[in-house]
Amino acid sequence: MSEKITIHKVGIIMNGVTGRMGTNQHLMRSIVEIIKQGGVKVNPSEFIMPDPILVGRDELKLRKLSQMSGVAKWTTNLEEVINDSQYQIYFDAQTTGRRADAVKMAAKAGKHVYCEKPVAVDTATALELYEVCEKADVKHGVVQDKLWLPGLIKLKRLIQNDFFGRILSVRGEFGYWVFEGFNIPAQRPSWNYRKEDDGGIIVDMLCHWRYVLDNIFGSVKGVFCLGATHIPERVDESGKVYNCTTDDAAYATFELEGGIIAHFNSSWTTRVRRDDLLTLHVDGTKGSAVAGLRDCWTQHYGNTPKPVWNPDIPNPINFYEGWSKVPEQEIFDNAFKAEWELFLKHVVKDEPFRWNLMEGAKGVQLAEKGLESWAKKSWLEIPKLNF
Repeated sequence: MSEKITIHKVGIIMNGVTGRMGTNQHLMRSIVEIIKQGGVKVNPSEFIMPDPILVGRDELKLRKLSQMSGVAKWTTNLEEVINDSQYQIYFDAQTTGRRADAVKMAAKAGKHVYCEKPVAVDTATALELYEVCEKADVKHGVVQDKLWLPGLIKLKRLIQNDFFGRILSVRGEFGYWVFEGFNIPAQRPSWNYRKEDDGGIIVDMLCHWRYVLDNIFGSVKGVFCLGATHIPERVDESGKVYNCTTDDAAYATFELEGGIIAHFNSSWTTRVRRDDLLTLHVDGTKGSAVAGLRDCWTQHYGNTPKPVWNPDIPNPINFYEGWSKVPEQEIFDNAFKAEWELFLKHVVKDEPFRWNLMEGAKGVQLAEKGLESWAKKSWLEIPKLNF
C-alpha cells in the first residue's frame, strides 16, 4: 500500500511584489518555482505548498503579474487580506519606508512575518518591529540571500576546513555602472538615488555586508565609511531629470572579531573588470581565495608565487595561473528560494531559523553607523544590540 502524502497548505500575503526584486526573485524564482516543484519537501511523504495572494497599490500591475506568474489571487486591500485567516504568512517587499506599519499590522493580526532588507529606515524602528513580533508570538525572518550564493557557500566551507589558517583580511568589490538615463535607460529604479525615498547605496549594501561578515567571518566591531554622490543628476522613469540626493558609492572599512580587517567598495558608478559583480578576496596565513556569485578560486601557501618589484621589465608571472577553481560538488538552488524554503519549514515544522528581525536590525544598525561615520569623518564602534 502506498504511503499517504501530507500537504501543508500555507497562505502567503505577498505585498510589494510588483517591484523588480519582488517580482523576479521572490515571486517568479522562489514561490512560483516552489509551487512548480510540488512544494517544499519535508520528507518523502510530507510537503509544504505555498498559496500566495499578490498585494499592491496598482491594479494594472497586479493583473499583469497575476497573468505572468499564474498566481490567480490578488488584491489592493491589504487590511482586508491581513485579517483573512486563510493566510498565515505576511511577506513585505515594499520600499523601506512603507514596511514598518504593514509589518506591525500583520504581526498584531497573528501573521508570521518575512520581509526584505532593510527591515526599517532606522535601528529604533527595526528593534520595535522585532519587539512587536516577539510580543505577538509570531515567527519572523529577514531576507539574507547572499548567504546562499554558491560562491559564498564554497568560501564558507573552505573556512570550515581550515583552508585559510588564520584569516587576515577580506576585500569586497561590489557594483557596476548604472546608466544615468540621458542616452541609455537606467537599469535601477530612480528612488535608489533619492534620500527622501530611502535610497542610497550605504543603506542598501551595508545591510548585506553586515550579515555576510557576521555569518561567515566574524561579528562586526567597528566601521569607517565614506560615501559619495558621484553622479549629480539622473533621468527618472517618466523621462524627467532629477537631482541625486544620496550616495551612489560607498568605501567602508570594518574591524571584525578576531582582528580580521574587511574593506568593501560598493558602487553604482564603476565599470567591471573582475570575475563577477561581487567578489570577495580572502587572505589567510595558509592560503587565499576569491569568491564570486557562483564560483570560487583558491591559492594555497605552497602555490603562492614570489614576485619581485621591477617595473622596468614585463612581469614574468601570470598571476591568474596560480589559482585553482573550486570544483562543482553539488547543485545549488536560487539563493532567495533556498531561504524561502527554510522559512516555510520554520513556520510549519518549527525547524530552526536564525535569520530573524534582530538580524535585520543589525544590518540597519551598520548602515546607520556608516552614514554617521561619513557625516563625522570618524571611526565608530558598533555596540551590541540587546533587547
